Amino acid sequence: QVQLVESGGGLVQPGGSLRLSCAASGITLDYVARGWFRQAPGKEREGVSCINPDGSTYVAESVRGRFTISSDNAKNSVDLQMNSLKPEDTAVYYCAAGAYYCTGYLNEYDYWGQGTQVTVSS
Repeated sequence: QVQLVESGGGLVQPGGSLRLSCAASGITLDYVARGWFRQAPGKEREGVSCINPDGSTYVAESVRGRFTISSDNAKNSVDLQMNSLKPEDTAVYYCAAGAYYCTGYLNEYDYWGQGTQVTVSS
């Protein structure tokens, strides 16, 4: 059974930082595209950042320069370091994995985590 479990969400002030982690079991993340989506209330789920099996990455323009994706082979995890957080970053953040290559099409990811809430507010 494949399972993705997110952690690290919470409440932070604008300008603050959070580090999200997605721990996988049942699959080896290094062999698939894996990354992060987010969904704010009333909005479509959107891609945030993704890492490909070849090591190349995608970072959405809205978070470029502030968020950094990484993968830890020993922990079989994919992490998202979020700096300089803004109120518009508030959303549920989902870990996704299993596509052949990073894509914005949700259906191409075979596995999803339960989501972790990130709230940026003063």
